[in-house]
Amino acid sequence: MKILIDMNLSPQWTQVFAKYEIESVHWSAVGDPRATDNVIMEWAKVNDYIVFTNDLDFGAMLAATQAETPSVIQVRTQDVLPVNLESLIIQVLRQFELQLESGALITVDENRSRVRILPIAPQ
Repeated sequence: MKILIDMNLSPQWTQVFAKYEIESVHWSAVGDPRATDNVIMEWAKVNDYIVFTNDLDFGAMLAATQAETPSVIQVRTQDVLPVNLESLIIQVLRQFELQLESGALITVDENRSRVRILPIAPQ
């Protein structure tokens, strides 16, 4: 499992994932910080990364394009610092590892996690 951390999340997340032997990279280390979400999604897809973000646009893009990859984990909380979400995010990664490897959109908040298998069918 490889995680691409979006610009809207702290680079400190790389240290958190390293503690759990999860490969990760912050977008600022591999791409232009001003890159569009489309560029970030394409990079993640080509390089087989899961996008970890606080930006709801990534889920909307998956739905609009009916893409099968990359998987996206979107955090819907006000406080997205690792010190507050570390255990929750690691739990979600472990619990839904198979779905993430196959293609999924996972929305996480403090109370629950919601999983949508890709591609997201139009309603």
